[in-house]
Amino acid sequence: MTNRNNKTPEHIAIIMDGNRRWAKKRFLPAIAGHKKGVDAVKAAVNAADDLGIKYLTLYSFSTENWDREQDEVGALMKLLIYALKKEIAELHQKNSRLRVIGFREHAAPEVGKLFQDAEELTKNNTGLQLNIAFNYGGKQDILYATKKIAAKLAAGEISEDDITEQLMDDMLLTQGIPDPDLVIRTSGEVRVSNFLTWQTAYSEFIFLDLFWPSFNKQTMEDAITEYGNRQRRFGKS
Repeated sequence: MTNRNNKTPEHIAIIMDGNRRWAKKRFLPAIAGHKKGVDAVKAAVNAADDLGIKYLTLYSFSTENWDREQDEVGALMKLLIYALKKEIAELHQKNSRLRVIGFREHAAPEVGKLFQDAEELTKNNTGLQLNIAFNYGGKQDILYATKKIAAKLAAGEISEDDITEQLMDDMLLTQGIPDPDLVIRTSGEVRVSNFLTWQTAYSEFIFLDLFWPSFNKQTMEDAITEYGNRQRRFGKS
């Protein structure tokens, strides 16, 4: 299939799902799937960079993921630390910028410090912006933004007429990032799982029947091709 409109999304967001099922299918422990999933992250980032995507947002850890078995959560945090230490220099070398979206105050100090250092190192880069949604929840994002708006209203800093969609955009954790044009979810599940609830109101969705560790550059290219053959109407018709 060709991309008849030659449209490349500016912003792709991905719900990376299926690491544990990928491992279970191969009679491996869950952490093996997560490790393989890190390879898929690198493949997705490299593909986005090669294909001219400006923003890539990856749903790495939700606010609900803390409810998993503590051994698995601990292993995931160690894997995150390892991946950040290993890959941040290459991201910087490629002129990519890293930004963390989420409630990072709940992260372990070492994780928080790595996030801060990575953001500081890459803050002036002008290539692909990689957004890592860590300890993120769409409903919590909206609630947090609403509380900030309410505080401004109570302090007399704004009036009711000042409460607009743009103001909400400015209060969200994704402030300054355009809404996703395309959301991809792997694993065959057809739901958004509390991801960018406000921001995806008019995004195109593609649900893939493959587990995240199997994601590669061809997967990304195929998704972009499908996106290019759709007509985005934004509710106008």
